[in-house]
Amino acid sequence: MRGKFFGIGLPVVLGCTFTAVFPIIGIGTDKGIGAIYGAIIASGIIVVLISGIFGNLVKFFPPIVTGSVVTIIGISLIPVAINNMGGGQDVPDFGSASNIGLAMITLLIILLIYRFTTGFIRAISILLGLVLGTVVAAFLGKIDFTPVVEAHWVHMVQPFYFGTPIFDAGAIITMTLVAMVSLVESSGVYYALSDITKQPLESKDLSRGYRSE
Repeated sequence: MRGKFFGIGLPVVLGCTFTAVFPIIGIGTDKGIGAIYGAIIASGIIVVLISGIFGNLVKFFPPIVTGSVVTIIGISLIPVAINNMGGGQDVPDFGSASNIGLAMITLLIILLIYRFTTGFIRAISILLGLVLGTVVAAFLGKIDFTPVVEAHWVHMVQPFYFGTPIFDAGAIITMTLVAMVSLVESSGVYYALSDITKQPLESKDLSRGYRSE
């Protein structure tokens, strides 16, 4: 979506940046989960406030910089992917043939869909691969749907279930710096999608994208 203040108007799919994981663990270990909440809330507000300035500064980060950041983060995630291929953390059958084989089947499905299809189907090849891989895993008995079956259809969210936010200056500064790195990473994603979709980006577009994050 693209609004007046929020939304870049590109098919962006962004999850939690891995850059924030270790700082969050450090803050939680030292100051508790309340400090994590407070730091994320405060750094998010700071990003919204400086998004206009950062949108103009991004021209000083050429594609080689933003691309390198995205590449480095991707490379740093390889151990996580390998761990998941083996079956996940602390599982008794880690690295078993069935776990590795399931990962290879999923990868093969993704590659085949991407290679032999076009248009929308090709664009969602990863999603389709994950869905079909999950179906295969279910037939192998590796999926437990019990928590889904037992879950309530509607559940009221309790505010501050894990504690109230604590606004610690050190934690806020740390998460703000992490957010700055994340904005550079996001810039690379935005420019890559701009090139794919042939939709030019201006600084105001980038600013709206940063605010949405």
